[in-house]
Amino acid sequence: MSTYVYGITQGAVPDLRDKLLGIGDPPKPVRALTEGELSAIVSDCPEQLRPKRRDLIAHQHVLAEVSGDRAVLPMRFGSVSPSDEDVRGVLAEQADRYQAQLRRLAHRVEYNVKAVHDEDAVLHQVLAEEPELRAMAEANRAAGGGTYEDRLRFGELMAGAVRAREVRDAQLVEKTLTAAAEEVRPGPDSGGWFVNLSFLVGKDGGGALTDAVAELERAHPRLKLRVHGPLPPYSFVES
Repeated sequence: MSTYVYGITQGAVPDLRDKLLGIGDPPKPVRALTEGELSAIVSDCPEQLRPKRRDLIAHQHVLAEVSGDRAVLPMRFGSVSPSDEDVRGVLAEQADRYQAQLRRLAHRVEYNVKAVHDEDAVLHQVLAEEPELRAMAEANRAAGGGTYEDRLRFGELMAGAVRAREVRDAQLVEKTLTAAAEEVRPGPDSGGWFVNLSFLVGKDGGGALTDAVAELERAHPRLKLRVHGPLPPYSFVES
């Protein structure tokens, strides 16, 4: 059976088998594999591993439990090794690199921030900022909606102006929130969101980041921001 890896930590870990359950149905007991000064937090891997909500939550729960009193280098969901011995071999081969990352990420967490526009608010702002578009809208309205070509042209120009506003607002969000974080990493493209960023902060530094998010929304009502965290610092682990 292959070995599922939740994360890597420093030093020996007390026996977890009777205390912590991980992914799988039924859930697999969690154990630690120690090699030198490092331990990998693992369990047996189910034969068919799928990113089901139950298993995603279990993965995160294991990391939260183990990281309560120690630094843990979190692995993303789906990190699988052929066997326990393979895991120990990687710990031995990459010990220096893992130790350096554990030191860098100790006492730090990740917050993910996504942003989208309030559609009505951003359309009103674009019209307020673009006299030509405003004049086109007024002309079309006066003409009973305008011709099909007029409406099509207006729609294309509005879409371009909204995309340009998204670019400027993405820069605003990143610049503002980066000031409250130690590091920032871009997240994968996410449908509907024009910002998807992960921020690394100290375990006690989340308040400054969430305060900055709230202030952005107060100052710029067109922005709708979603914050997810604190999380293990997945995005800041070097592969």
